[in-house]
Amino acid sequence: MQSKRKKLKNSFKYAFVGIVTALKKEQNMKIHFTIAILVILAGILLKITALEWIICLILIGIVISLELVNTAIEQVVDIAMPEINEKAKIAKDVAAGAVLVVAIMSAIVGFIIFIPKIF
Repeated sequence: MQSKRKKLKNSFKYAFVGIVTALKKEQNMKIHFTIAILVILAGILLKITALEWIICLILIGIVISLELVNTAIEQVVDIAMPEINEKAKIAKDVAAGAVLVVAIMSAIVGFIIFIPKIF
């Protein structure tokens, strides 16, 4: 029987494998990670405040987390419904829409934080 420590270690390992897999296989995840790196670099260069850092990091975490959930939903739907199905399409489209809403709102917040510092 596995010890609690080993189970915990494995759960972190599998979580990191999931993140790396999504990063390798999902174009949108690559885009979100690239933008996250650019936001972090811009934050360093433009010396954003602690509160601005908190906002940016929370939004980065939400966007990337939601993209991971979207990827998981797409994979599960594809397994459960490999043939074309309207309800499966709706599930995948709605999950993708959730990511888009958060990404757009995050971009707006980013503009509010960064534009005044650039000009």
